[in-house]
Amino acid sequence: MSATSSYLEIVSKTERYAALEAGLRAMLDGERDPVLIMSTVACELHHAFDYFDWTGFYRVVRPQLLAVGPYQGGHGCLYIPFDRGVCGACARTGETQWVRDVHQRNDHIACSSTTMSEIVVPIVRQPGSQLVAVLDIDSDQADIFDDDDIDGLTKIAALVGQLWEGSESTP
Repeated sequence: MSATSSYLEIVSKTERYAALEAGLRAMLDGERDPVLIMSTVACELHHAFDYFDWTGFYRVVRPQLLAVGPYQGGHGCLYIPFDRGVCGACARTGETQWVRDVHQRNDHIACSSTTMSEIVVPIVRQPGSQLVAVLDIDSDQADIFDDDDIDGLTKIAALVGQLWEGSESTP
């Protein structure tokens, strides 16, 4: 049984996120390659929750510009400036963005016409609190995310930032 399929057996969202975080810590122990880290996290997250329709990262590639990184789901936008969209708002402010209904958000960029709700969490590399990426989760269900998702995704984003800390690669 894969690690991902075992997460689906856990009914409580809080417990599922905790198991996912522990599994990622074990899988990625000692890893410092940002692409490997982001790919593994995107895959595990995407398959752990059936309401995640697009799961992935946008990396800081230049000042004020994000580019799509490893992801699961349909095609993502290739580039997102910091001054556009929900991912841009997260990158610009350094704050998690929780959008219950993307059709009510004027600055939403529709990379997929099926997206109904979205969470975007900043990935901050330590030391120095450098923004290196954002973790973007889209759902084709309206208002599907809750506080458990915010808490769980924030912890996983912090893990990615910790793992990225030792990387020689910078955005």
